[in-house]
Amino acid sequence: MWLRLLKKLFTSVTIMFVPHSSSRTLRVSAPVVALLTISLLSVTGAYYVYSVTVDAFKYKETKKELDYYTGQFSELQSTISALKVAEAEFGRLFSMDSREDVLEGLNFSDSGALDMEVLRLQINKTIDNVGEIKDYLSEQRDLYMATPKGWPVNGWLSSKYGYRKHPLRGGRDFHTGVDISANPGSKIEATADGIVSFSGWSGANGRLIAVEHGFGFRSFYAHNKKNVVKVGDVVQRGDLLAYVGSTGSSTGPHVHYEVWKDSKPVNPKTYLKEGDR
Repeated sequence: MWLRLLKKLFTSVTIMFVPHSSSRTLRVSAPVVALLTISLLSVTGAYYVYSVTVDAFKYKETKKELDYYTGQFSELQSTISALKVAEAEFGRLFSMDSREDVLEGLNFSDSGALDMEVLRLQINKTIDNVGEIKDYLSEQRDLYMATPKGWPVNGWLSSKYGYRKHPLRGGRDFHTGVDISANPGSKIEATADGIVSFSGWSGANGRLIAVEHGFGFRSFYAHNKKNVVKVGDVVQRGDLLAYVGSTGSSTGPHVHYEVWKDSKPVNPKTYLKEGDR
């Protein structure tokens, strides 16, 4: 039986190929075992190609899902990092002793997937709340930096705010600012952040500078020897504005300093550091 089976396996079989473009027939002879081997290899190869194609498709889908979750975790990590920075900043601010230290220390220059989405929404809500706090503190800082503070020049108070005897004309006169006497050429500095709205000659005031600070505040610096800023310049507290002189109606080198709030002059002494010098 085995001999007959082997004989049949090695019996030659002729395969004929009849092309349409030619009358000549192509004959190929091969044993049965060769044809069976080729058929088996063809089926195996086709199955392998199919398996590789399916695996590639599954890999593509898995990679897409992995990229999605990687992006989710990266976003959460950034959010948590932002919260940690905000927490550290607020901890630093509220450890300070005074409100002024807190406001001056602010630095804003102005962050199965259901559980993931819920967590992200909770974190975003927290960030929104932190953002409201930061906006509030930023507004308070802007107000603080727009409020005149300190002396515009290193000198001494020679005439206070209010009624006085006029130094040139005599008689009772209301003084809408303070006079701060100083050495000629001393630096006159801005007492708050703002933008210069006037810089030039103003009659009896001599060379005058006016600075708009916002929040209803405005300051004036008169009788200057030389102005170094021009209209439109943005200044910060402590920036150089002018040099002390005695221009206009003046009895000596000094700065006539006024602070206005809501279009009305107020006593500048309220905004000077630690009282008189």
